[in-house]
Amino acid sequence: MTTGATPPLAPKRSRARTFLPLGVAAWLVLEIWLLTVVANAAGGLTVLALLVGGAVLGAAVMKRAGRRAFRNLSSTFQQAQAAARSGAVPPAPDRAAAEDRNGFLMLGGLLLMIPGLISDAAGLLLLIPQVRSLLGRTAEKAVERRMSAAPSGSLQDAFQQARIHRPDGKVVQGEVIREDAPQGRRGADDPRPPLTP
Repeated sequence: MTTGATPPLAPKRSRARTFLPLGVAAWLVLEIWLLTVVANAAGGLTVLALLVGGAVLGAAVMKRAGRRAFRNLSSTFQQAQAAARSGAVPPAPDRAAAEDRNGFLMLGGLLLMIPGLISDAAGLLLLIPQVRSLLGRTAEKAVERRMSAAPSGSLQDAFQQARIHRPDGKVVQGEVIREDAPQGRRGADDPRPPLTP
């Protein structure tokens, strides 16, 4: 029995899902090729020393960045607790901690730990503070652009709408109004409404 409805179209595959696996495969091939070229020119022990040195440096960078991030987080919590105890408004977040770009510093350490000369070069670039701040500003602008393009409402609403789009491509806009919900504030002695799944 057919209803005459058109079958749902498959969701369109994004460019990132198409090109990301190809980019990773090309990066791996390039890393292996470069390692063999350097090993032929300088010797296998030199390549091994470069890889071990990169892993050790990356571990040290990640440890340092992790300690700094934990120190910033704990100081933020201490300031918030002190403000809550005194009843004052918590101070505005310190921008100096944001300028550290600990996330990019950790990424640099991770890239240094990954075996390969290209990833080591990218990790060393991320150790330079000016590169981290430039990438941080670029990332902030990209996030602001995406958030301004998102529909009005909270971030959860944007994710909810994205999830509604996924299954068959159809979107049903609507609003749920419960007429059986009690109006006004509920008192302490009033019974709680039943939980519904």
